[in-house]
Amino acid sequence: MPPAIACVDLVRRFGTFTAVDRITLQAHVGSVFGFLGPNGSGKSTTIRMLCGLLAPTSGQAIVDGIDVARDPESVKRRIGYMSQKFSLYEDLTVRENLEFYGGIYGIGRRGRRARIDETLERTDLTDNPDTLVRELSVGVRQRLALGGALLHRPRILFLDEPTSGVDPISRRRFWSLIHELTAEGATILVTTHYMDEAEQCDRIALIRSGKLVADGSPADLKRELMPWPILSIDCANPFEALDIIARTPGVRDAALYGVHIHAVVEDTAVADALRTALEASGHAVYRIEGVAATLEDVFVAAAEGDADA
Repeated sequence: MPPAIACVDLVRRFGTFTAVDRITLQAHVGSVFGFLGPNGSGKSTTIRMLCGLLAPTSGQAIVDGIDVARDPESVKRRIGYMSQKFSLYEDLTVRENLEFYGGIYGIGRRGRRARIDETLERTDLTDNPDTLVRELSVGVRQRLALGGALLHRPRILFLDEPTSGVDPISRRRFWSLIHELTAEGATILVTTHYMDEAEQCDRIALIRSGKLVADGSPADLKRELMPWPILSIDCANPFEALDIIARTPGVRDAALYGVHIHAVVEDTAVADALRTALEASGHAVYRIEGVAATLEDVFVAAAEGDADA
């Protein structure tokens, strides 16, 4: 079966600046494809090219077997797109926003009401169809924006940081809906900064400065991009201790991980040197232990250019 979404040597330049640099990737039918990278790395630009909103400088963007540059209008009819800002009209009600989207998608009046009722049910918005959008919480707005993207029943969805600024309960509810959609055969490409969400993706691409640096399942990326041991360090004043740890011989990288520090090391024997260096500088050490790599460890290493495939 051909991929639902594909990029082949995709390039986008703005003047002399290359925002997307020869990206090649595939998202298979019925999967969740995570697109990760630091701010400004080219994720949104890539999505805009895949949605037919921006022409590539060179290369191909293919969606549902269609070359987007050759027939962007056909692609737009087949996809749903949810931007970071939700694109809702605050002076309209929940139902009126969906009515507006239904008109844009060309859904006939006869079938539009039934489609809207179906969408309200699916996104758990049946309790407030007549509420103005400006009166809704961020989590409810998020579900409404997704409802707008789903109204015409697309088989492919592009979600650009859909859970940014949303509370944990709303995020969990949102991802439950995403998995329902993929179980029904939908393909979803999503960008996110939340590593717990990235863990739920079937496949992930990591992008840095417009270039693809890694592509694989979460388990594959943790195994291939983080071959070194990781030490979790619990000590006093971790923010101040971070520089001491990073400068200790045998430490490849160090980053804050909640209230702890994760240090990527050449060998776990470095633990003794770390304890000595920290205690010599007045930082009490409560615990140093080896831990399994997380996707956040991989992301930090890839974003900083320290990950090797």
